[in-house]
Amino acid sequence: MTDLRTSSIPGPIDPPPRLLMGPGPISAYPSVLRAMSAPLVGQYDPFMTEAMAQTQELYRAVWDTTNQATMLVDGTSRAGIEAALVSLIRPGEKVLVPVFGRFGHLLAEIAERAMAQVHTIETEWGQVFTPSAIEQAIIATRPKLLALVQGDTSTTMNQPLDEIGAICERHGVLFYTDATASVGGNDFAADAWGLDAATAGLQKCLGGPSGSSPITLSEKAVEVIRSRGRVEVGIREDGDPDASDFIRSNYFDLAMIMDYWGPRRLNHHTEATSMLYGARECARLLLLEGRQAVIDRHARAGAAMLDGVRALGLQVFGDVAHKMNNVVAVRIPDGVPGDPIRARLLTDFGIEIGTSFGPLHGLVWRIGTMGYNARLDAVLTTLSALGAVLSQAGFPARVDAALEAASAAFGPTSKEA
Repeated sequence: MTDLRTSSIPGPIDPPPRLLMGPGPISAYPSVLRAMSAPLVGQYDPFMTEAMAQTQELYRAVWDTTNQATMLVDGTSRAGIEAALVSLIRPGEKVLVPVFGRFGHLLAEIAERAMAQVHTIETEWGQVFTPSAIEQAIIATRPKLLALVQGDTSTTMNQPLDEIGAICERHGVLFYTDATASVGGNDFAADAWGLDAATAGLQKCLGGPSGSSPITLSEKAVEVIRSRGRVEVGIREDGDPDASDFIRSNYFDLAMIMDYWGPRRLNHHTEATSMLYGARECARLLLLEGRQAVIDRHARAGAAMLDGVRALGLQVFGDVAHKMNNVVAVRIPDGVPGDPIRARLLTDFGIEIGTSFGPLHGLVWRIGTMGYNARLDAVLTTLSALGAVLSQAGFPARVDAALEAASAAFGPTSKEA
């Protein structure tokens, strides 16, 4: 048995102060961190079950839906994605995934692992799909499910969804979206847009830590999920031996998770209590400020960062008309070392910005303005530090112009208005 001497045991966790201005995770709201330090209770304590019910109601407002099947999947945003896909897809069914960035490829991979026949269409990174392009692909492939990312942080693009639900309805297709990077900071209307399933995470515009995945399911999606069999102690409830008919995952079986969150409270897992507290507080803060007010704040902060980096002398990537409010891709200037600049920002100023993936690797930095950090002082601090580091690298950064442009774009703060 290993015997650690007292001198070799690490001290308590003491992370350095950071301003997280990348594409996520971001700095959490202080009250979210406080909520997560609240005392634990048993999973069937009346306080706990009431907190779960409150969380469901809060997230119905966040998603702009009346869906009863609105809840949390314990795990990061990818857990929500996987739960949705493995629960909605039967092996052999066709799934269409329009890919405009890294996370479209992720949806395709998870659908393939769920044994779907996956069809993809792709567009250039930095662009989005037109509704007609998606409809043409649906007509050509006849999928059971359309899986579409709304906001992809790898490209910073925000795929319009408002016309897609009606297209799916016309062709009898279920409509799922991954809104991890977008919900809370960009327009989202689950019911009005005809979504059957949507999932997210806390670590972007919702202003919390990674580890809990809000999900909402339409009645149609619930019916599809519940139409599939369940394994109970190794025996199919309906006696049907067709193994393709039941959900292969236990942890991500949304039929069982719905029973856990529903009025029957059937045991499935032990709820991640501290993450529930944090998720509840994320939604509470958003609704307390006002759902549209938070979206507007993200739009103002995003516009301030966009105008600021341009005034600094930098160029941005992609179709800015379809950029998410909460993240911008900044082209790394010729002759400027991308990774060393990021490292200097972190070591000298305690500010983190993001690198990039795939065809954009080494070409852009990704700078986020989301959640708690979607505010003017965070934007100005980041621009000042980035300008200083760029100047040290020999780039003629126009810091004063950047700060002036960002302040003008953000507009007056609530105290100044």
